[in-house]
Amino acid sequence: MEFSPSVYEHAARVINKSPWEVSRSAELLAEGNCEAFRLYRHRPVVVGIDIYNLEAEAYGATVQRPLGNGIPAISRHPYSAPKEIPALKPFNPKTDGRIPMVIKAAKRVAEKCPEADVRVPLAGPFSVATNLIGFENLLSTIATDPDSVSQALKHLVAGQVHFAKEIADQGLDIAFFESAAVPPLMSPRQFRDIELPALKAIIEAAAATLGHPVPCVMGGNTTPILDSILETGTGYVCCPSETDQQEFMKKMQAHPEVMVRINMDPGIIASGDLAAAYGEVDRVMALAANREKVCLGTGCLPFEADPQMVLKTREYILSRDV
Repeated sequence: MEFSPSVYEHAARVINKSPWEVSRSAELLAEGNCEAFRLYRHRPVVVGIDIYNLEAEAYGATVQRPLGNGIPAISRHPYSAPKEIPALKPFNPKTDGRIPMVIKAAKRVAEKCPEADVRVPLAGPFSVATNLIGFENLLSTIATDPDSVSQALKHLVAGQVHFAKEIADQGLDIAFFESAAVPPLMSPRQFRDIELPALKAIIEAAAATLGHPVPCVMGGNTTPILDSILETGTGYVCCPSETDQQEFMKKMQAHPEVMVRINMDPGIIASGDLAAAYGEVDRVMALAANREKVCLGTGCLPFEADPQMVLKTREYILSRDV
């Protein structure tokens, strides 16, 4: 079975740099992801540290430098209500924020690691909106004025489609991430009514640009919204450790053409308990059963995770797969 750890801030750990340093440098971002790929041979290689901040920062949000090895986070939301978002002009992926830097780093990884499946991260519309106005403002408006949220999300489609086109024009591929929109933050009905139209529009446009279905990675309790996620036409979904994984995989039996990444609990790998990690591998591999399109993931691999622990886990997976 293919091992697909989610290496974001952990790419800084393997080159002994802080996530902040790596998130601000094309050279370090490429170096960290190349070194992580050399160690773990994982697919895909998603080139980013704070992957949900890029678009919001390009729209004017402020990303604050954290203490020590913390993950960079939005410290100032430039807007206060969804009704302000439709006035935004789409950002320019060639010039705005760190987006050109990330694309440059991804191209360098693709050049240095030609066998790697290199992807540039794109955030889904709900995640972008959350970083533009804040969780509380967005969630409260869903309760009081859901139509304004729907309009805001639909407006963000154009910027994400431009971003996807720029990535494709640079000879790279993409992966969508949209963990902000999962239950219990939104109900399954709200997800379908408010989020799905915009998410589907982005993923369909990106797939048309690239010529193939694109991944839609969502963490959290996604089993209640799995049918809606699949309506986007994605070719790759994540079965998170936080959801009912047995029910998730049961539903996926009707979709053998879609790749499923079944996530281990990343906390187990970070704990350093090798026996527990082996037990978690066994559990996840049992969930995979005889599915052809399936891989084993970790969820977001913490910065603190010992690379030797990750390597030993990978070796055990490969030994089980003989």
